[in-house]
Amino acid sequence: MSDKKLPTKTSSEDVQAFLQKVVATPVRKASSEKGRLIFAMDATASREPSWDRACHLQGEMFQETAAMGGLEIQLAYYRGFGEFRASKWAGAPDDLLRLMTAVHCLAGETQIKKVLRHTLNETKKCSVDALIFIGDCVEEDVDVLGAVAGELGLLGVPAFVFQEGADPIAEFAFKQIARLTNGAYCRLDTNSAQTLRELLRAVAVFAAGGRPALENMAQKEGGAILQIANQVSKPG
Repeated sequence: MSDKKLPTKTSSEDVQAFLQKVVATPVRKASSEKGRLIFAMDATASREPSWDRACHLQGEMFQETAAMGGLEIQLAYYRGFGEFRASKWAGAPDDLLRLMTAVHCLAGETQIKKVLRHTLNETKKCSVDALIFIGDCVEEDVDVLGAVAGELGLLGVPAFVFQEGADPIAEFAFKQIARLTNGAYCRLDTNSAQTLRELLRAVAVFAAGGRPALENMAQKEGGAILQIANQVSKPG
């Protein structure tokens, strides 16, 4: 393992690079359809503070996309000894919050392959527009994860991967997953609730309305999202 010291805070360059990738990612869905987003999290013991933070932020994804026809979100998580679960599709923030607050984090190893495989299976039933994954550790074979991520990429499902902490193995694996699915990666520090809020909203808007909706959001709000939207060239 490298002894190189990794940064401890999320930089504005990290956020801008992530948003630039979101804006540039193609969307496959018809404009009349609701966006469909799988929201997956590591629910092992170390993740409890992050789980609580995500509970507070999840409603904003629905609120941001209401005027675009709405969003359906499926919660997926793993914890404990080989436990992986996925909820029914939720179409309202109260539904998703109820599901999330019923989950208690338990010690266990990572099961990211199950997250990716589940997303593949759901996409084959009915198109999924994006996968969000939040985690801090990888205890699986990165090549195996890459093979499944590559299948997702072939189906056109981007993974937007958020890393909390600075584990270099996790960073390498998460970047590979993002690259192979044509998604994006961003590392978050433990105090970046506002950053996570902004990025979750951006991905939700992308899933519901694609690049035009995200650019419209940027025009209304400015800030980092506006800077990125202005930098990205329009599709040819």
